Amino acid sequence: MLEVNAVSVSYGKSRIVNNVSFAVDSSEKLAILGRNGVGKTTLLKSLIGLLPMQTGTVRLGDVNLTSLKAYERACQGIAYVPQGREIIPNLTVRENLELGALSHTREIKARMDEVFDYFPILPEHLHRKGGVLSGGQQQQLAIARALMSHPKALLLDEPTEGIQPNVVAEIGNILKRIHKAMRIPIVIVEQNLKFARRLADRFLIIQKGEIVTAGAMENLSGEVIHRFLTV
Repeated sequence: MLEVNAVSVSYGKSRIVNNVSFAVDSSEKLAILGRNGVGKTTLLKSLIGLLPMQTGTVRLGDVNLTSLKAYERACQGIAYVPQGREIIPNLTVRENLELGALSHTREIKARMDEVFDYFPILPEHLHRKGGVLSGGQQQQLAIARALMSHPKALLLDEPTEGIQPNVVAEIGNILKRIHKAMRIPIVIVEQNLKFARRLADRFLIIQKGEIVTAGAMENLSGEVIHRFLTV
């Protein structure tokens, strides 16, 4: 269970995330939706420790992550796929994957074999630099790098951004396989509503840093979409 309770985040005097709470268990995939600039990415970065929280707590299972630094949260099992992928361009695919397993160095070979089962395209590119891969290949590498830590929860920020539709569908299928096999909470920030509907079980919508509505994905109505998501 990933539990987020009353989290608030500010940039200077501007409150970006305001009193956000939700919980996701191992059987669930949650989509965080909202228009651009409402605080979705800021929220994810605060959960993984890249941005400080003014208020609130974050728990993963029995572990309180709130006072831990980002690398300590990663060691406890929270993995993050950032917006824009952030592949290290001058490192090879292998080196990018190894970077994701730094806290599990004894298991690198076994973890790679498991990751390649989800991403069979990666082995043929192991010695290529990450920066020369296509956008879709980089996105697969970014997810694979996160999986190298054998996470207990997986957070993804806009994984379909700038990706061709056929690769988007493939990534959706892979994430479903990962969730079914690993039984971990998945939280995804996404603008692609079609992708979010296909992947997630539940949704919450953020507006001006606050949750304005939430529910089962099948209850995401046209009226709600028009009110909170249509630009």
